[in-house]
Amino acid sequence: MKTSIILFQLLFILVLSPFANCQNNQEKKLRIVIFGAHPDDPDKAGGTACKWAQLGYDVLMVSVTNGDAGHQTIKAKELARLRREEARKAGEVIGVRYITLDNHDGQLMPTYKNRLQIIKIIREQKADIVICPRPYDYHPDHRYTGVLVLDAAYMVTVPTVLPKVPIVEKNPLFLFMSDGFIHPEPFKADVCIDIDDVIERKMDMYHQHKTQMYEWLPYNRGTLSQVPATDAERRIWLGETRKKAFDANPYRKKLVELYGAEAGAKIKYCEAFQDSGYGTKLTKENTAYYFPFLVSH
Repeated sequence: MKTSIILFQLLFILVLSPFANCQNNQEKKLRIVIFGAHPDDPDKAGGTACKWAQLGYDVLMVSVTNGDAGHQTIKAKELARLRREEARKAGEVIGVRYITLDNHDGQLMPTYKNRLQIIKIIREQKADIVICPRPYDYHPDHRYTGVLVLDAAYMVTVPTVLPKVPIVEKNPLFLFMSDGFIHPEPFKADVCIDIDDVIERKMDMYHQHKTQMYEWLPYNRGTLSQVPATDAERRIWLGETRKKAFDANPYRKKLVELYGAEAGAKIKYCEAFQDSGYGTKLTKENTAYYFPFLVSH
């Protein structure tokens, strides 16, 4: 009898247990953090965030500053309040949490204190994936958001750093959002996600950032007179002007590689990401695990 039990246990370990672990991996709900410098910056990955949320994954969007400097007339305290609420509403559009930290807009620096903020968030989220801007950009807040996340990328695994917050079980996959900057090196797309089916929801997210989309950015760019008067007209105008930034054509080769020739050729809008080289590496073998909506194509 004992011999039979031992044989059965060995059979489970050798045959059934790996299968069970495989099922658990497939069924795991991933946890994602998307960092941006200002309210509306994390929305750059909003289409992919929406797809993750549709799968039931836990997505947290984080603005590392409160956006309190970016307006031509609204004072800092009131602007920070407005932009925090706008960000929260943007998250509600796709059913994710969207928080705004209390760092002043235009004053972000890669200090140890700020690094601990990032480490704390990644650990508390138990993140599997972390997304941030590259540290090459025209805006210092954008650059330093990227630097802070990269500086935290290894430290999230060190128990003696911020010891009251448990370390992550596995160092996350750290990805860069796309950009058009070429110095010191251009962005390289390692994965591109078709967002045609969620592009309008992504635009609805941007639509919540009213002080940014319809006031500050047009003022700063000298196009304030082009902004329509009504909310409905503004939403149409926003789609017409903003969608262009997510044109799939620059990433056509990668899209064809991922989605196949026929499907890849038809995609109009996409979000592209680059493996930062920090933490867990993105590979051909694990891409479908992190981006399971690619499998259905």
